[in-house]
Amino acid sequence: MLANWKLREVVVLSVLAVVFGVIYLLFLQLGNVLVGMFGLIGYDLIFGIWFIVSIIAAYIIRKPGAAVLSETIAATIEVMLGNAIGPRLILAGIIQGLGAEAAFAATKWKNYSTWVLVAAGMGSSITSFVWGYFLGGFTALSPGYVAAMFFVRLASGAILAGLLGKYISDSLAKTGALNSFPLGKEARKAKQNHDISA
Repeated sequence: MLANWKLREVVVLSVLAVVFGVIYLLFLQLGNVLVGMFGLIGYDLIFGIWFIVSIIAAYIIRKPGAAVLSETIAATIEVMLGNAIGPRLILAGIIQGLGAEAAFAATKWKNYSTWVLVAAGMGSSITSFVWGYFLGGFTALSPGYVAAMFFVRLASGAILAGLLGKYISDSLAKTGALNSFPLGKEARKAKQNHDISA
């Protein structure tokens, strides 16, 4: 999978995964607060944040495997930092990453428009929900409540992973930090076109 990757791509993916592994662990505390306030659906309100690295890494690097690799490494970092779920979380990371990867694979890793990023966030929502349904005891809940959880998670994946991931990536590209990546080149070209038209 990494055979055609450049060193800078591996480094950026690794840095993103480490940073978001820490962020994921911090958001777990917020999730616990929301569960205390709203019940299990509280996690679904912010579940999209746990997919965001797969969107950002794929959008920046634009190579097959970026989504699933970044999500898997982030989950591994989270486990190493002390997530109570333990090694099972790594498998969850792989499953979430595969959901995002599927959206990019559907375009043969050629299209990174907003709707594809949103679809990737929703893809992670679907695969993570199916995994959680069987592992998290959702079968004991009422069908209506489970459906509400699913649709809230879909929205969270679309917004917090897809749209927020795009916003963060685009903002980073505007700083010039990603000039050697396709996204950085796009940002530079858009700025030049804007300057010319102005």
